[in-house]
Amino acid sequence: MESAAVPTPGSEGPVTPAAGTTIDKGLKKNAIGFVSSVVIGVASTAPGYSLAATLGFIAAAVALQSPAVLLISFIPMFLVAAGYYYMNKADPDCGTSFSWVTKAMGPQLGWIAGWTIVVADVIVMANLAQIAGLYTFELFSWTSAAESTAAVTAVGVIWIAIMTAIVVIGIELSARTQVGLLAAEITTLAVFAVVALVKVYSGDAGAGSIDPSFSWINPFSLSPSEISAGMLLAVFIYWGWDTTATVNEETENPGEAPGRATVVSTLILLGIYLIVAVAAQAYAGVDQLVENQEDVLSSLGGEVFGSPLDKILIIAVLSSAAASTQTTILPTARTTLSMARANAMPKSLGKVHPRFLTPHISTVLMGIASVLWYVGLTLVSEDILFDSLAALGLMISFYIGLTGFACTIYYRREIFRSVKNFFFVGLGP
Repeated sequence: MESAAVPTPGSEGPVTPAAGTTIDKGLKKNAIGFVSSVVIGVASTAPGYSLAATLGFIAAAVALQSPAVLLISFIPMFLVAAGYYYMNKADPDCGTSFSWVTKAMGPQLGWIAGWTIVVADVIVMANLAQIAGLYTFELFSWTSAAESTAAVTAVGVIWIAIMTAIVVIGIELSARTQVGLLAAEITTLAVFAVVALVKVYSGDAGAGSIDPSFSWINPFSLSPSEISAGMLLAVFIYWGWDTTATVNEETENPGEAPGRATVVSTLILLGIYLIVAVAAQAYAGVDQLVENQEDVLSSLGGEVFGSPLDKILIIAVLSSAAASTQTTILPTARTTLSMARANAMPKSLGKVHPRFLTPHISTVLMGIASVLWYVGLTLVSEDILFDSLAALGLMISFYIGLTGFACTIYYRREIFRSVKNFFFVGLGP
């Protein structure tokens, strides 16, 4: 995308992006490149986990039109990613939505946006830790432990502790960890899709298999109520790409690369989700997806691959949940760092480790809060872990939508200067 002049709110005209700078918070400069930034963005969404936990619920809401819902849900995410690109160009601050909404719409809304990110990230950690703990035991076929709430919770807490330590140690280690986990995850999902589709077309799939149809991605066959129900779930499946912007101060070319990475991440996610959704639906049909809606991929793994190769899908979901656990801690710590530096949170959260150059206090507190939330929810009810997905959809829509409005308001004097500005700076976000 081409740059737009960056207006200062309240000024009479645009100024050039001297705006592409921000106050130095002490984070490590040029620690990661564009590719690592994209990897972090894609890994943050946890494609394997997101599909396993959400695809069945979407199928229950819209039947064969699940791919259409995934396509429709991509459109607002892609358009608001353009807003992230332009806001990052104006202000590459690791506080992202907090900082940008504050500059465009005032400190009250900025404070709300920042806290919404923090709360949403803490809530989702319970889901991620639960999946990581459960799949650790399933990987080793330790059924009795997988059925033990205490055992799964204990291992989930260990995963949170490990990933918190990695985030404290440094952004480079975090990025290297993400590359390995994401490579294993995407490779496995690609192999699953290919094998499933080959079996469908060769007639080796089960009785419930269906030949793929272009009608599956036709959004006009959906009613408004189906679109609403499906998108509330699908918003969660795309959530996480904005992490690329939260590591902007540690990325090479901070005013440009992180914004581009957000856009590229959404495109990669669209490809992954459509291919895997079509393959799963074609192989199993809607009924089987709905029957196994709490864990679609593991239920299909045995049928598509057979034993023991079905373990690779378990590895994909496990690596996905583990990667997303890390990349959920990562942006939350940086959001709270930025808020603390702006006196919107306690000053201690704004400290940076002198050796690792990471917001160590914010990171550790995020890990502790996640453990307390996870253990507390588990003690109350295991069902809450799944019910929280709907609440997350609303929270995600709120802060990402607010960021989109912030972009339009911030660039309000630039919107009508070109067609591109109108669509990607104004209308789209």
